[in-house]
Amino acid sequence: MTAANATTPAPGAAISEVIARFAAQFRPSDIPAEVRARARLLILDAIGIALASHGYEFSRRATAAITDLDSGGKSPIIGSVQRMDPRNAILLNGILIHGLDYDDTHSQGVIHATTSVLPTVLAVAAKEGKSGEEMLAAYILGVEIATRLGSVAKGGFHQIGFHPTGLIGAFGCTVGAGWLLGLNEAQQVDAQGIALSVASGSLEFLNDGAWNKRMHPGWAGGAGLTAATFGRHGYTGTRLAYEGRFGLYASHLGSGIDYDLGLATKDLGQVWEVTRVSVKPLPACHFTHAPVDAALRIQKRGIDPTRIRRIKVLAPAEVVKTVCEPQDAKRKPANSYEAQFSSVFLVATALVKGRLTLDDLEGDALVDPRVLALTAISDYQIDPDSRFPKYYDGEVIVELTDGTVIREREAMNRGSVDRPLTADDIIGKYRDNAARQASPARVAEIEQRILNLEQESAASLAEFLGQASR
Repeated sequence: MTAANATTPAPGAAISEVIARFAAQFRPSDIPAEVRARARLLILDAIGIALASHGYEFSRRATAAITDLDSGGKSPIIGSVQRMDPRNAILLNGILIHGLDYDDTHSQGVIHATTSVLPTVLAVAAKEGKSGEEMLAAYILGVEIATRLGSVAKGGFHQIGFHPTGLIGAFGCTVGAGWLLGLNEAQQVDAQGIALSVASGSLEFLNDGAWNKRMHPGWAGGAGLTAATFGRHGYTGTRLAYEGRFGLYASHLGSGIDYDLGLATKDLGQVWEVTRVSVKPLPACHFTHAPVDAALRIQKRGIDPTRIRRIKVLAPAEVVKTVCEPQDAKRKPANSYEAQFSSVFLVATALVKGRLTLDDLEGDALVDPRVLALTAISDYQIDPDSRFPKYYDGEVIVELTDGTVIREREAMNRGSVDRPLTADDIIGKYRDNAARQASPARVAEIEQRILNLEQESAASLAEFLGQASR
């Protein structure tokens, strides 16, 4: 390892070899019951979001584009009777799960692992005739790998302009798909090496609210399936995919960002990162949740928005490029997606409306004069007390026209590992999202089948999910 800023793991096998050995020996019976239970809830949450996404223009345009590219296949699309080639189904299902930016996040890895891994293992497990238990195990394996690889960078990918969900997600999907395809150790090493050349994900969309990011998870899934399949057929991939001179971290972080390669395999199979994945309580970038909740508490005091003179949002330094800049665009987002990445817009919405729902990010809500009046007097400041990335914390300071100053701090964001949403919270979120497109009976049946995933085949579940929403 040549990068002076990198902490290396113990001498011996390459990281890809350690991961490959773990994957080759991995068995569903290795997974504790509480980890399985948490994984089922994460999957349920994702399915609800996918169903809700059918009501939005981005999903219709994505479906049209991918249909043009598709040459036919049998892989189901969540909430649709349409069938596609597996890689195209993975792409579209990833867009459906990630498109509303309401999907779960692993805080330390700063990655939405479910949204790439789940579409991948759903398509592959169904095609390969695997059981629901095997599909669940592959999902857990993929998430365990992706979250650890994301954690290595310690939030650094965002500083350079890479989106870990797309970039790192490809490696988790490679290992999860490879496990379902029966890859041995050597093939898993090759597959990870091949993934290095097909993983991608740029954050340039932050400057104009473009839809690029919505594609990242599904693209990562398709890349993972491609890499795993090449590995299955003996196509040679580089061994030092992660720690090499031009490996993942050296090439994507350079010499200015610290990273810890030891985190890639630390406590693998002993500590389960699936249990540390945070479910979002709000439909916006996870970096904005703390200030929004702080603003909601201020609003509950009965503050009249017209009496506000100035608003300051305190944010971790690591998230400024994502949710605070460029300031002019954040104060007046051009579309719903840009709004979901604007701390000041979301805080203003919370102060005016006392809520933040999907409906508060669409249409006329984006040009609400009451909200824009507050964004115009809003600014951000780097939070000196932040504990990012352990917590996505933040604070809101409101100064009133009479000189009164009100401060609310959210030191531990809702849904974080030490303040998790309960099973009932997650099920309630699923029901609300799914009900936007599906009948009450279908919402209930999906819930029961996901929560009893291990009792059926992956193919039967995929076929059931691949029905019209109503």
